[in-house]
Amino acid sequence: MGAWGNGSFDNDDAADFLTDVTDGEDLAPVREIFAVVVSSNDYLEAPDASQAIAAAEIVAVILGRPTSAAQEEEELVAWLARVKPVVDSDLSKQAAQVLDRILASELSELWEESDEFADWKATVSDLRAHLQV
Repeated sequence: MGAWGNGSFDNDDAADFLTDVTDGEDLAPVREIFAVVVSSNDYLEAPDASQAIAAAEIVAVILGRPTSAAQEEEELVAWLARVKPVVDSDLSKQAAQVLDRILASELSELWEESDEFADWKATVSDLRAHLQV
């Protein structure tokens, strides 16, 4: 796993996903990764889980409940100001469902093998709290 920290954007997959989103003009990549995670009955792979966490961060920001990790992403802040995307209640609910699923994914298992598992899990839980209405 190409990670340099336990934050939502602190890995290669999430960073690449953020670039894909900010290079676009809408939330299509967010909707696509949520659909992959929600519709998959198979084992959730780490790259998809990492991208879905980044997507959930984006939803939280649009809802006006950003985490500090999202606020530090300058390209995301600039994209939000330029595109002004809107999140409907279905997308918001999906973001929370996705995070619940990630806690039983390959990504979670990889973090369990590290000394930072508790910190990573706290990051995901904090993000989940930011999505609560």
